[in-house]
Amino acid sequence: MVLNVRRLAWLLCSLPFLWLLLGAFTVNLGANPVETLEHETGSWALNFLLASLAVTPLRTLTGRHELAPLRRTLGLFGFSYAVLHFSIYLFLDRSLLWSEILKDLTKRPYVMLGMAALLTLLVLACTSPKRVVRRLGAQRWKVIHRLAYLAAPLAVGHYLWLKWDKNLLEDPLIYAAVLTSLLGYRVVARLRRSASRSALDSA
Repeated sequence: MVLNVRRLAWLLCSLPFLWLLLGAFTVNLGANPVETLEHETGSWALNFLLASLAVTPLRTLTGRHELAPLRRTLGLFGFSYAVLHFSIYLFLDRSLLWSEILKDLTKRPYVMLGMAALLTLLVLACTSPKRVVRRLGAQRWKVIHRLAYLAAPLAVGHYLWLKWDKNLLEDPLIYAAVLTSLLGYRVVARLRRSASRSALDSA
């Protein structure tokens, strides 16, 4: 069951990339293909990142513990699409003109947020393999992977700030609302666990 779920997740997560690849080969990405590629890869990176954070609440609420491995799978796909997003910006949008890239980093705050999110996701991706988990130890690994709660706000903030000047806030605010709900669930769950422990200790 777990294997089938993971295979299905890999297939579904690969479809956006295959669709973009097909669009590029058939010259069917609109009037500004680079912008389309940037937008789509960035959106899917956010989708998979938030989906990875949704696995724990979904698993807890449904009791379907076999969903747990999907968090890692979805998180790695989020990182992969973020790398594609950054690569398109670097090679196609800015043509590796480092003066333009450095100007963006210093004058456009949303670019800095995006870079910070990508670097955070890089740390998470590098520490995801099982051999690294064993080397780090479970407790240390858990501490490092709490960075997911930093990467997601940075990524959403990147998107929100990008659209702020254009007054196109509908989609970024939806992402922000979903993120707030997912993080809020964790805060409430932790407070309940603390209250339960306190009640047991005082009993």
